[in-house]
Amino acid sequence: MLKTHTLSMSLDAWRTFVAVCRLGSLSAAAAELGYTQSAVSRQVAGLERQAGVPLLERHARGIRPTPAGEAFRLHAKAAVNEAERAVRAARDARDGPLIRPLTVGATPSLAAGVVPAAMRRLLDEAGPLPWSLLPGLTGQLHERVVSGELDIAAVTDTPPGLPNDPRLDWRALGTDEMVVVLPLGHPQAGKTPVRIEALASEVWAEDHEGSAALLRQHAARAGVTVRIDLHAADLPGKIALVATGHAIALVPGVLVSALRADVTTVGLIDPPTRGIYAILPRHGEHPSAPLLTDQLTRALRLPADPCDQNHRVCPDVRIAF
Repeated sequence: MLKTHTLSMSLDAWRTFVAVCRLGSLSAAAAELGYTQSAVSRQVAGLERQAGVPLLERHARGIRPTPAGEAFRLHAKAAVNEAERAVRAARDARDGPLIRPLTVGATPSLAAGVVPAAMRRLLDEAGPLPWSLLPGLTGQLHERVVSGELDIAAVTDTPPGLPNDPRLDWRALGTDEMVVVLPLGHPQAGKTPVRIEALASEVWAEDHEGSAALLRQHAARAGVTVRIDLHAADLPGKIALVATGHAIALVPGVLVSALRADVTTVGLIDPPTRGIYAILPRHGEHPSAPLLTDQLTRALRLPADPCDQNHRVCPDVRIAF
């Protein structure tokens, strides 16, 4: 039987626990929240006593949740997010008509152009709406939609693919062809789409394993291998390696219109593709989320630049779990 005191866990302690897991450090969480480290330790210890299991463990780089702690963290984060929304809703109701902010997540390439453009059209058509944008990888955004931190996220099925989660709705938006980004002056710059064999001897840069898997799979289908010798922390870092002549890289076609001026692109023959999807909570959907889904679908039907032959998308995609 569940003891009564288990249900009276302090929301402050839950917020502290979520911060410790995110930062991987008791001292960092204490500094962020304005507590002493001993106060953070006491809050975590209190949660562990009430849960009846260890929630944190030490490892070489600091502190991380145990399997039980990770399960607890997901629910704690959702509870903290809902509590913060409740406070905002009460203040909004006090200050005037209630307008629920729309929190949007997007993968870095979609956050660079497609999602802001879709939101611009939504605001122009529907009127003012407070909103925020949080970039992340598909797995991170999936978790944030589940926890209630995000109302909607634009994600892709880049390896390892889409999680099959009954708590979410997945709505197909379109498909995107990958292109190769090159430094200015590269011999292949300005040419019509090329075969991967023409680029197989190049040094390639990558920023995450999903994109690298698409590149390797595409090369393997052509019977060649590619050298991914340079690794960047993020997409801007990968593009910087290309711009400075260290490597070439595979990037999403939706990113072409937002690329920096000191790089160029070339298309691939039979290029790798990825599906683009909107994920939303199955219950408690934000009223504006379907409107944004429609705008994203419209944005992905046509290239941002009609003269851009490297970016072609097709909205006819299917979800397969």
